[in-house]
Amino acid sequence: MHRAIENTTDIPTLIPGLSRARASEFTLAPLPYSENALEPVISSRTLQVHYRKHHRSYVDTLNRLVTGTALADMSLKQLLLEVAGRPDQALIYNNAAQAWNHAFYWQSLTPMGGGIPPQNLRALIEYSFVDLAALRDQITAAAVSQFGSGWVWLVLDGKSLRVLKTDNADNPLVQGLKPLLTIDVWEHAYYLDVENRRAEYIKGILDHLINWDFAADNLSLG
Repeated sequence: MHRAIENTTDIPTLIPGLSRARASEFTLAPLPYSENALEPVISSRTLQVHYRKHHRSYVDTLNRLVTGTALADMSLKQLLLEVAGRPDQALIYNNAAQAWNHAFYWQSLTPMGGGIPPQNLRALIEYSFVDLAALRDQITAAAVSQFGSGWVWLVLDGKSLRVLKTDNADNPLVQGLKPLLTIDVWEHAYYLDVENRRAEYIKGILDHLINWDFAADNLSLG
């Protein structure tokens, strides 16, 4: 029986992005939409490779690394925070963070997304960035300027929002910040579709796929 990770202890989402098949083993849960649901911005081919190969590899590697250790029975978030900043645990941290980041990324996208955020989130966007256009500009600038692989996040920092970019597998949780949504800017997230045109990928997400409802739900969780 699968126990879904679906609360603020793990991944703050109403739809599970990662499950446990049994104690000490993480397993991928199904995507929250079909593999062709994000077309034409993200092709079914890209989603298949990204989800079935990259994401699965992080989860499988994490299971191999933690089985039989004191980390095995921790939640994914607990495990991630436990090993963060420890050079001897860097491989575990990278795979745990990438498993968490990808599960969160799938929820940050939705077919027929974009548009206007819900009121609670919109009010905080206007307080933190003046308006939605300014937030979009900051997300785009952060994504395009990220050198190499990484992630762009909308986070809650105290009482205001921030756009944050992180390198490689890094995650805002280790900085004490609350992630609301993320965009993957590793090349495997977009290269099959738009090659090196990262800005085009980001625009497509912001116009058509970004899941403002997910971000607003995470904000409401407190």
